[in-house]
Amino acid sequence: MRSLIKRITPLRRLYYRSLIAKGIGGQSDEGSILLRLAEATGAPKNFIEFGFHPIQFNCAELVGSFKGFLIDGNSQQVADARALLPSDIRIEERFLDLNNLDFIRKAFPKIGILSIDVDGNDYWFLEKLLDTQPSVISIEYNPSFLHHSVSVVYDPAFDRHKKHPWYHGASLSAMSKLCASHGYGLAAVSDGGVNAFFTKTGTLDPKTAWKPSKLREKWSGTTAEQQWETIKHMPYVEI
Repeated sequence: MRSLIKRITPLRRLYYRSLIAKGIGGQSDEGSILLRLAEATGAPKNFIEFGFHPIQFNCAELVGSFKGFLIDGNSQQVADARALLPSDIRIEERFLDLNNLDFIRKAFPKIGILSIDVDGNDYWFLEKLLDTQPSVISIEYNPSFLHHSVSVVYDPAFDRHKKHPWYHGASLSAMSKLCASHGYGLAAVSDGGVNAFFTKTGTLDPKTAWKPSKLREKWSGTTAEQQWETIKHMPYVEI
């Protein structure tokens, strides 16, 4: 029944509205982490997030108190978000690559929170945008890569479902090295084990802060170590 509802736009949006009425957030405690880090860093009250679902995204709990800019390449999700979210949240449909990121730099004079969750070129997009110096960085890491300091190879048309569902993004170690090169340290890891948060004052050790993905382990019935054994033969860039 739920799958049928999601295929019919009016029913899907009615269902989504019922969920929004109960409160929306990230996959676990991302919202509370972002609010805490934004306050601690004195971040401007704005966020940019790309890769989002209209009723579940990292900055969802900031809607209403922060200015927001949401970007995604999925036309249905963008249309639903425009119908469901407040009109003061800017929402754009774009499939991003390294050649079309400059519009993000112009969104706000100073970026408060930059959140990246695209299940693919996350590392490469962050590398391109780190010079914008956001106050807080939220980025998905791939726990299936364990502590190997690796990223997937950049592909402008990246689709993890055409490669392998566990092959995307970069490890927490790789993300931490990249952020450290611009003066950021690891400040938090979400309870669900997929999102990492970096600030100029973060001091966590990525190897001890690393967590597996609770959701991935649950639906796949595998451990992170077993996931790595399945995908370790695929192409990587050593970071």
